[in-house]
Amino acid sequence: MLTFMNSHDNTPLERLSGSVERVTFHNDESGFCVLRVKVRGRRELVTVVGSAASVTPGEFVECLGSWHNDRTHGLQFKAQRLTTVLPGTAEGIEKYLGSGMVKGIGPHFAKVLVKAFGEDVFEVIENDPLRLLGLPGIGRKRMEKVTGAWAEQKVIREIMVFLQSHGVGTARAVRIFKTYGDEAILKVTENPYRLALDIHGIGFRTADAIAERLGIARDSLIRARAGVRHVLQEICADGHCAWPWDALADQATDLLEIPAPIIDDAIHREIADENLARAEIGGKECLFLAPLFKAENGAAAGLARLLTGVPPWGDIDAAKAIPWVEGKTGLVLSASQRDAVALALSSKVVVITGGPGVGKTTLVNSILRIIRAKNVRVTLCAPTGRAAKRLSESTGLEAKTIHRLLEFDPQTFCFKRGRDNPLETDLVVVDESSMVDIVLLNRLLAAIPVHASLIIVGDVDQLPSVGPGAVLADIIDSGAVPTVRLTEIFRQAASSRIIVNAHRINRGEMPLRNEGADLTDFYFIPAETPEEIHDKVMQVVTERIPRRFGLHPVRDIQVLTPMNRGGLGVRSLNAELQQRLNPGAEPSVTRFGTRFAPGDKVVQTVNNYDKEVFNGDIGCIESVDPEESLLRADFDGRSVEYEFGELDELSLAYATSIHKSQGSEYPAVVIPLAMQHYLLLERNLLYTAVTRGKKLVIIIGQVKALAMAVKNKRSTKRVTKLPERIRWSVT
Repeated sequence: MLTFMNSHDNTPLERLSGSVERVTFHNDESGFCVLRVKVRGRRELVTVVGSAASVTPGEFVECLGSWHNDRTHGLQFKAQRLTTVLPGTAEGIEKYLGSGMVKGIGPHFAKVLVKAFGEDVFEVIENDPLRLLGLPGIGRKRMEKVTGAWAEQKVIREIMVFLQSHGVGTARAVRIFKTYGDEAILKVTENPYRLALDIHGIGFRTADAIAERLGIARDSLIRARAGVRHVLQEICADGHCAWPWDALADQATDLLEIPAPIIDDAIHREIADENLARAEIGGKECLFLAPLFKAENGAAAGLARLLTGVPPWGDIDAAKAIPWVEGKTGLVLSASQRDAVALALSSKVVVITGGPGVGKTTLVNSILRIIRAKNVRVTLCAPTGRAAKRLSESTGLEAKTIHRLLEFDPQTFCFKRGRDNPLETDLVVVDESSMVDIVLLNRLLAAIPVHASLIIVGDVDQLPSVGPGAVLADIIDSGAVPTVRLTEIFRQAASSRIIVNAHRINRGEMPLRNEGADLTDFYFIPAETPEEIHDKVMQVVTERIPRRFGLHPVRDIQVLTPMNRGGLGVRSLNAELQQRLNPGAEPSVTRFGTRFAPGDKVVQTVNNYDKEVFNGDIGCIESVDPEESLLRADFDGRSVEYEFGELDELSLAYATSIHKSQGSEYPAVVIPLAMQHYLLLERNLLYTAVTRGKKLVIIIGQVKALAMAVKNKRSTKRVTKLPERIRWSVT
């Protein structure tokens, strides 16, 4: 064994090589790994700690490093440099192929292949794949899958090594390959900043690190332009459609540490190339990302177009229609509901808003009954699958998600429905409209034919959409669209503590506490410390609610928390709830730092138009298939497939953020509240969380934190120009 000297501390460096028996740990982002390696001449496996872009059981590793006796883990070989090569023994090859590294080959087919071809199996797959057809269970379809996956894997590995050689994690290599194909390394080398724009999960800082390694100057215009757009994208990720020019320039200057004149030049060039657009909001010059600028203009023009003319059902006498519909439904409408019916029947576009228990559903059903009696074609939609399903149940009519209604085409990555191919309808009803962002609103309005009417239903006091804009609030604030605001809580709803307390919170009053021993639907459980809150959340979810209310801890109970990080954050609570509610489920797969197994509750974290699953959709894992490298999850009765490389789109969902819960309802909701959440303790956040519960809401936390959330109405108004644009378009 050759010996070298470590330049840092004069520790002698040694070479060590062997086959990887087990990957104890591997971090996809940093490359850090802990391996158990079989070294020739040693009876026991050696623990090797190092960094590798990708490492798989069965592979051969060559390491340069030194021995260290770790106090906790014992003797380890710490590799300063670790390289992997394809295995050369039949046993190693079988282990490698059986690891799920190559899609289409799992443990079973690995055994079949190695038995048939021995150490020549890689050569056969790459250069003579037709020989695979002679093996049992391998037809042409599987052969093509295996050879395609093998070629893809080679390119992905090259990307991984390239990324790690430039000091960045390799978890997104599959996504980079899918976006850029064989030219991935060339494209990234030409302009690494395109990664931040094109690849989900790769931010500006990662692209910036690659750019620096590639020798791109810190004060270069290419970096300044990418940085300016990055800063504005981050601002838009918080829901704004635009940002004051001066503030954006200052933030970009601080982040990039580039002189202000270069930043100013970068902004002007981005405007000239139509990546950014400028407009005045409230007397300040503001900058938009071009798609949001176009979406605001398009949405305002779309509303103005629909507001013109008369409703397609003509003139209906509300004084006669209201008693008729009361007779049909057996429900007597209140004075405010009667006024709302009359307004809706005489308007082309109308907004209906109000909190829980104020009769929005009754009102919408009454309007639909009257209009459908005139043989009018009605289309119902909502932003999420769950909201659409609820709308369908409450009306007895088919309701679709907005994306499905507009018929997204994965081939062109566009909606089939639009100005040139409008919906075949006379009336569109959009429920849960507070969740609709400006881009989706623009697409929907463009697809509604000019003769048709539009009813927009939602609760304006809930959190605004996850995406940019404050659509429902902006339409109401414009003053140009007829609006009904229902406030009266009906007697039946008033018996629910959830509804009563939601309205109290919305008025800035503390919720009523349950004093008696009788079961109710709203509880506040005081706890003094984050640790006590955590323990009570676990106890309530896993034991007390299932035992006392007969609700299923996974299907029926949803933990909603204000934060992602920390002991009471989404990540920490999910890890522990998974351990308690779905322990030992197999087969499992660990990707992007999360273990997924059958039975796990999961949430989609980005819009995937191809799969027709969208940010915030909650599902349950049906199966994990190591042979095919596929995971299947059920979303409201639809089975959706994910390749293992796509699992960064999913997160565990035993606990979710309150923002992600919009538009969904759950039988039981558990809300931890602590003063460590103080930056997020706002009235509309708590109100949104409470109104997600159908049968039971339990808040566990500090009284002071609850009081702060109820009192605090500082919710930052989103920077948009939509109200102004609507007023301009209509006049």
